[in-house]
Order: sequence, then C-alpha cells, then structure tokens
Amino acid sequence: MKTILSFVAIFFLALTVNAQEFKFDSETIDYGKIALGSEGKRVFEFTNVGEAPIIIKDIKSTCGCTVPKKPEQPIMPGEKGQIEVSYDTKRPGGFSKAITIYSNAKAERKMLKIKGFIVKDGAPAKKKA
Repeated sequence: MKTILSFVAIFFLALTVNAQEFKFDSETIDYGKIALGSEGKRVFEFTNVGEAPIIIKDIKSTCGCTVPKKPEQPIMPGEKGQIEVSYDTKRPGGFSKAITIYSNAKAERKMLKIKGFIVKDGAPAKKKA
C-alpha cells in the first residue's frame, strides 16, 4: 500500500513540475531605426499559461551591452509578467542580441531576441516595441 501511495505521490509531483509554462506576446523586439543615445529600454510581456507558478531563476544576455531584469516574484497561473531589457544605444550600427531565460518551466531555457539599427547622424528616431 505504501508503495502505491508513494508512486501516486511521485506521479502527481512530476505532473506538477512539468505544468509550468509561459507564453510571450513576442519573442523578438525590433527597435527599428533609432537615434544614437535614445531610450534603450524595452519590455517582453508573457503570461503564465501553466497550472503552477513560474519562477524565473536567472537571465543571461550575449553581451554587457544588453542588461535584462527579471521579475523577483513567482508569476502565478493566469497572471502576466514582464522582462525588462535595456540596450546601450551609444553604439552606432546594427545589433542583434539574445537573452536566455532560465526558469522552472517545462522548457527550462527560453531564448528571446532584440535587434535594431542605431543611426548616428541624428535621423529621426522610430520607436518599435
């Protein structure tokens, strides 16, 4: 009897562990053409579409020019969360960077991307989110 109860408990625990899942509104943010030194902060929004809280353990970027900020609290099922990304817009030219999210979701690693072009000649800035 104890063996059966242990098996059932492990089964439900495994089911709960794999029940975390999140869906991003967009997995790529295109800054478009922006002016040198303009605002580099953008936000990725997501929804916890799973049945358990999402805990973002860490976020890494491909270089120091991209600084991500993770939510500190778990995102409960059905709730929305945000990952803020700041890019150093004092570097003229094109850019394409990756941000990797480490969480307790079914897919433990999730990659997001930012891209754009920084114009140094003072051309009008276009802001895309």
